[in-house]
Amino acid sequence: MKRPVLALAAVLAVAAAPCPAAARDSLGIWNDWGAFRDPGVPRCYAIAMARPAPGRPREFQPYLTIGTWPTRDVRGQVHVRLARRVAPGARVTLSLGGQSFDLVAGGASAWAADRRADAAIVALVRSAGDLTVAARGTDGRTFRDSWRLAGIASALDAAALGCAGR
Repeated sequence: MKRPVLALAAVLAVAAAPCPAAARDSLGIWNDWGAFRDPGVPRCYAIAMARPAPGRPREFQPYLTIGTWPTRDVRGQVHVRLARRVAPGARVTLSLGGQSFDLVAGGASAWAADRRADAAIVALVRSAGDLTVAARGTDGRTFRDSWRLAGIASALDAAALGCAGR
């Protein structure tokens, strides 16, 4: 992975969490994916930025995280930071491996509908090549954010190990 992308992934990891930057530990970087541990919460997560979308306006830098909060009994929670705010009532769809999932959206963020959907998405990301999230923005135009999934299995495993036994 190129250094600018690595640096941006680290910046996203810092931005994705409300705790001070010094509180996060890097667990490793695999292709476009990084894994981090925030022992103060505690939580661990895999994270990647979306592919660049030249010529398309973005309000935010989109990223995808899959996180674990062991003290809250939450594992494999899917969260997407979208490139733009979603129109009220608009459908947000995550597609990978020939399957689609409706996400629950608020502003420029989206989550899997429930733990069952989280588990299904996490199982599919381990073998799929790409993941895409599509939605209608507040301007009425459809937009798509895409991620390469190479390296996600290693990042997910590192995140799971980072919070094991907590």
